[in-house]
Amino acid sequence: MNKGGISLSKERVSRRQFLNYTLTGVGGFMAAGMLMPMVRFAVDPVLKGEAAGNYIATKQKVSELTDEPVRVDFTFKQKDAWYESEVTNTAWVYKDGDKIVALSPICKHLGCTVGWNTNKEHPNQFFCPCHYGRYEKDGTNIPGTPPLAPLDEYPYKEKGGYLYLGKAEPRKEA
Repeated sequence: MNKGGISLSKERVSRRQFLNYTLTGVGGFMAAGMLMPMVRFAVDPVLKGEAAGNYIATKQKVSELTDEPVRVDFTFKQKDAWYESEVTNTAWVYKDGDKIVALSPICKHLGCTVGWNTNKEHPNQFFCPCHYGRYEKDGTNIPGTPPLAPLDEYPYKEKGGYLYLGKAEPRKEA
């Protein structure tokens, strides 16, 4: 007798149906376990946002900067998926009046490293020894040499008398 319209099924589940349900459940659980790290890897950087707003401390005292470019190394931790490593970057830093200029040493031609005042024929310029690229002191590429764009520039802050650098940014041409 069925009162209230509720009936409990008394059908037996066959072995085949039980095996299908069990294997489907276990397979789905395993697939979710494999997909979740991939989804997290894809979504995590979006949720965290880019670290472009972060500034990294250097050992360079702002008071010691002059109008002569000096090489400033700075180290930070970089996380790629689950692997964390220490990365050291370099900047060429000098004062231009009251303004600090921090230039990336990476040549815009093929990514070699430029040096300050290393070419005797062209003093007081940044010089790339790989393909003889040259830049003015302000990082502007010299026409007729391989680089087609000026050196990238680091945004900077001063905190506690020390220089802090952000992520290098391409400069807009003047």
